Amino acid sequence: MITLAVALAAAAPQVVATEPCAADNRDRVSANDECLVIKTYGEPAERTSLIIFIHGDGYRPDPSDYRPSNYMYRIAQRYGAKGVVAVGLIRPGYFDSKGNHSTGASHRDKDNYQPDVIETVAATVKVLKNHYKAENVILVGHSGGAAISGVIIGKFPGLVNAAVLSACPCNVPVWRTMRRGHNNWLLSLSPHDFIGGVDKNARVIAVTGADDGNTEPVLARQYVASLKGMGIDAINIEVSGVGHEGIWKTREFTTSISQLLTGRP
Repeated sequence: MITLAVALAAAAPQVVATEPCAADNRDRVSANDECLVIKTYGEPAERTSLIIFIHGDGYRPDPSDYRPSNYMYRIAQRYGAKGVVAVGLIRPGYFDSKGNHSTGASHRDKDNYQPDVIETVAATVKVLKNHYKAENVILVGHSGGAAISGVIIGKFPGLVNAAVLSACPCNVPVWRTMRRGHNNWLLSLSPHDFIGGVDKNARVIAVTGADDGNTEPVLARQYVASLKGMGIDAINIEVSGVGHEGIWKTREFTTSISQLLTGRP
């Protein structure tokens, strides 16, 4: 007799990982025909939690002014320990301050959350989860990294146990309309479209600056309300006096990560 869990797993989109680069799963990961740069802290133990930090879009009008995207490395470093593997991930097409580039298209000039990006990041999560035999997997995303994390938890249920979504554009069409007057990102996936797929046992914390004029707090607030309506353990936190770039530096952001870590098996 096929159990409900098996049936749901069979129905979920499959994440396929391949080996296009010489990866060690500490500095680089091979997944979905791409080679992604990572920075790893901590080490596995008998029971391991895996935290993956995903940076934002880093949009700039002039491509020659693109900057490194490894600001999440130093946050990851705080959490690496015995039994907690913390990974700063460089999204497809982005690079770190040492010039290490992840392969793939960034789409960073427009339509950043296209299916190929989502699938590559999800495949990377799967590779690392299997490599470390992690019992608890947490995604921590900022801005565009939060959007990608939000899509993954709904599109690939069971892959991730929990997520911290900071400054999340959780409804991409509404966000683009708020920013530009119309939705000009027609290929991007959006977390709000995948709420129905989020695992009932998942935990989600959204943290947004009350003064965020980019990803305004209403986006995360409505997303969390929808999750709660589905019976998901979701919390929305709005931090007064904080804007878009400052949110990942707040006590509320770090406390949210620690809170999800304490819930590991």
